Amino acid sequence: MNTVAMMLKAIHAQESKAAAREKARRVSDKLKEMKLSSVAKKVQEGIEETLAYMDFPTQHWTRIRTNNTIERLNREIKRRTKAIGAFPDGQSALMLVCARLRHVAGTQWGTRRYMNMEHLSKPEEELLSDIIAG
Repeated sequence: MNTVAMMLKAIHAQESKAAAREKARRVSDKLKEMKLSSVAKKVQEGIEETLAYMDFPTQHWTRIRTNNTIERLNREIKRRTKAIGAFPDGQSALMLVCARLRHVAGTQWGTRRYMNMEHLSKPEEELLSDIIAG
């Protein structure tokens, strides 16, 4: 794996927002040493935006920071439209995509829970003990 990619992943592997900020600062310094000052500047300027998911409960972090579900849906739509080839007009392409979205929403997404919200109804003391216990 690319060294820079591993460094960026290490930022998001931290257990708290403060630790992630500190790791981002160290990564930025390392990038400057590697003569990648424009990348270091980008990391410094965008770190708060990329760490926004850390403002939510830790149980939700992986669901918020990744977009695997949307990427999978986009691949499915791309696969379907490539199989057709050429569409007679834009309306027919839109109808195919909308039909696929309705199907996915009615079958896969309609029966699954994306995030477990039950822990939000617990008192704050219990939440802290859950985080400390792991």
